[in-house]
Formats: sequence, structure tokens, C-alpha cells
Amino acid sequence: MLDLTNPPPKRRMTRSKGALQQALLTLLQTTALEKLTAKDIAEAAGVGYATFFRHYPDKDALLQDLAKGEISKLLTMTLPLLYTVEPRPSTQALCAYVWSNRAVWSALLTGGAAGVLKEEFIRQAQELSAVHPEKKRDLPDSLTVAFSVAAAIEIISWWLREPNPRPVDEMAGYMERLVVRPTMGEGSCPSK
Repeated sequence: MLDLTNPPPKRRMTRSKGALQQALLTLLQTTALEKLTAKDIAEAAGVGYATFFRHYPDKDALLQDLAKGEISKLLTMTLPLLYTVEPRPSTQALCAYVWSNRAVWSALLTGGAAGVLKEEFIRQAQELSAVHPEKKRDLPDSLTVAFSVAAAIEIISWWLREPNPRPVDEMAGYMERLVVRPTMGEGSCPSK
């Protein structure tokens, strides 16, 4: 007979991972990553300590998994748009996504996870940029990606720390002027 009171293991596993990720995000809003323990995260997630280790070997692996998912969503949505003639839709989409998920991005960028986030962002951006035809530039693609990611992360971090944050449109303009134009070249952006 089918036991309807216990969900199948796959759904339970997915729920546990989601609970652990959400707990980490919540804790990062008040506690630096280096001060958190697996026990703290498991308690906040409402799962057993052993459950934590069934999913992740340590808190850094949990953070990496969380960052990987967020960055993947962001890059999948925005990177292809950077290879168009008009980059504004890409910067607009990036800023709108970050703003609508600002609690997540604030926790990731200000909770001691910025280094991990930056490394993962660069890794995924380089993978995605490899599948797009390279525009003729006089800079190596890997340098362009690393610089763009570092600049974008600094701009986003600054924006999320501001007591009176600028609107999404304004931030999209900053991203275009400070990140896209210098790295993609003036020819990729229509003059204003």
C-alpha cells in the first residue's frame, strides 16, 4: 500500500536542500559566514544535523551550490543579450533581477560570500561566453569576463549597501557605462 504521509525521497531531498539554502541566506543577513556552523544552519532549516551532511560536506559546499544556482539564473537571462547591438536590455534585466531578489544578493554579497560568488560568477560567465561568437576585441576574452564580473559585483554590492538605493533604470545605465562599454567596446553601444 502507498504511504501518502511520507513524501518520496527525491521530493524530501529537494525540500531539505531548499530549506538548508534558505536557512543559510537568512543567517547570512545577520551573521558572517565564517561564524556560522553546519549545526546553526541545520537548526535554522529545521532539519537534522546528519541531514545537512547528506547533502553537503560543509557550509562552503552549501554556499557554492546556492551561489551556482543564483548566478546561473542571472547569466542565462543576461549574458546572451550582451552580444546584441543594444546592451541596455541586458543591463536592465540584470539589475531588475538583482533588485527583485535583493535579499538573496545582499546576503551573498555582504555575508562574507563575495569571494565565492565572484569565482563562481567568473567560471559560469566564461563557460557561457565560450558558446557565443567572440566579437573582435583587442583584449583576451578571459580577461574581459574577469574584469566585467568583478566590476559588476562591486557595482551591485555598492547599490545594495546604499541607504537610498538608486532605481533599477539608473543602475542599468551605470552598468552599461562602467562595465559593458569599456569591455564590449563603444561600437557595441549606440551613442547617447
